[in-house]
Amino acid sequence: MSNWQNFCSVWQRVRYYLIFLAALWLSLGIPGCSFSPPKSQTVSSPQPTQFNPTTQRFDGVTINVITHNGAQKTATERHIAGFEALTGGKVNLTTVPFKDLYDTLQKNWSGSAPKYDMAVILPQWKIDFADAGYLADLSDRTKSDAALKWEDIAPLFRNFSAIYKGRIYTIPLDGDFHMIYYRTDLFKEVGLTPPETWDEYLAIAKRFHGKDLNGDGKADYGSCIEKRPKEYSASILGSFVTPFLQSQGTAQGVFFDPDTMKPLVKNPGFAKALEIYKKTMDYGVPDDQNLSQAKARELFLGGRCALTLDWGDVGTLAIDPATSKVINKVGTFITPGTTQVLDQKTGKLVACDKFTCPYAINGVNHAPYAAYGGWVGVVADKTTPTVKDAAYSFLSYMGQSAQSNVDVTLGETGFNPYRISQFENADPWIKAGMSPETANSYLGAIGVSLNSSNMVLDLTINNNQEYMEILDAIRADFLAGKLTTEQAMGQVEQRWDRTTNKVGRESQRAAYRASLGLTP
Repeated sequence: MSNWQNFCSVWQRVRYYLIFLAALWLSLGIPGCSFSPPKSQTVSSPQPTQFNPTTQRFDGVTINVITHNGAQKTATERHIAGFEALTGGKVNLTTVPFKDLYDTLQKNWSGSAPKYDMAVILPQWKIDFADAGYLADLSDRTKSDAALKWEDIAPLFRNFSAIYKGRIYTIPLDGDFHMIYYRTDLFKEVGLTPPETWDEYLAIAKRFHGKDLNGDGKADYGSCIEKRPKEYSASILGSFVTPFLQSQGTAQGVFFDPDTMKPLVKNPGFAKALEIYKKTMDYGVPDDQNLSQAKARELFLGGRCALTLDWGDVGTLAIDPATSKVINKVGTFITPGTTQVLDQKTGKLVACDKFTCPYAINGVNHAPYAAYGGWVGVVADKTTPTVKDAAYSFLSYMGQSAQSNVDVTLGETGFNPYRISQFENADPWIKAGMSPETANSYLGAIGVSLNSSNMVLDLTINNNQEYMEILDAIRADFLAGKLTTEQAMGQVEQRWDRTTNKVGRESQRAAYRASLGLTP
């Protein structure tokens, strides 16, 4: 059974959770609405199997762990002392900038004496690392690990993020996709609702741009979206593109023609997305093309922006009194969509109707983008058996609900909800500082996005990182005015084709089709 077939079959078991979230989201304006699913829908934990890996002792054993030096550092550090006290093992943590993490691991794990025993990485990288023999197969361990509660991890993350060629190579620690965030106080004051389309997003950004949004007497910004090169900006661009290119469901895909592996970039849908993306700079900060993720978040949390596009981190960062001036003034919404979509057969934009956009909401095609899919933990295969046991034990400890249920409510961890049980009860979010209305908005938007039959899966083929680096560099030149829209699209197509040919077009075609659940 393919990863996608497995995903579809298991998905039905949690669909009811997300349907009630969608209904809730659509009824947030009704007084008295609260986040309270029926108790009968509670998912039971899998029957206890053989052992809890964190009950083992690892006295004298040292685990070398590496991850990104951003929020993932904080998330990992939070659990080192607890694990060491529980098991006697020792954890050494190394962190590097995001732009260096993939290459650092590739270089280290390809050597004769690799240093790192465990890593917290992006799930797309598992293909390159598993094919190279760097990753331990965790399938048997997860099956016998009662404490991990594997079946409680939502299918999107349990299957798409963890499984490759029918084997489990990663443990999900996070659930990632994009959403938009907006200032509820500002919107309420002028009678606005969240933008359903990207054109509406631009109109709202224009309306608020240049006004004082936080009472400090200074002109503020309509839209704050990260665009700095060599960070996460190529992924952010994806959420502008996806609703134009995918309208027929997840299996359609947005990156390549699944029959020929021709990049889906030189077309009027991609062109329109690029133009809207660049237009947001009119309502952003000076030198908007170099706005970092950290600065974009700082501006939004400081009350200086009306809108932003980001991962789930912003929802929890916005309730941190140490950094936020907009506590419980932030709403969350599914990423904007479009009323026109690309007909991949004719290469032309066509209007949405029941045939061209069968999953449209109010005539708008939304295509929420599971960008990255969420950070995951992996164990190196070349390490010694004892260290491998200890590394898996630490990874299991991080992922167990006792730890992860707290992690996902803290903005500093960068980890977002990914377990079914984390959607059952708003109390942890309210305890963390969200008002019931804010919690409903945040969890409801996540639910609507996850429940979309038009969810876009991130690119999961060999050399994924190379494709994204190409897109990022050309995107930056386009924003800087060095390339026209046509030139940018042409360069992405040419360079992606070159990478595909280098890796092997037929093997990449097979991998891409498999990622979409299509037959070879």
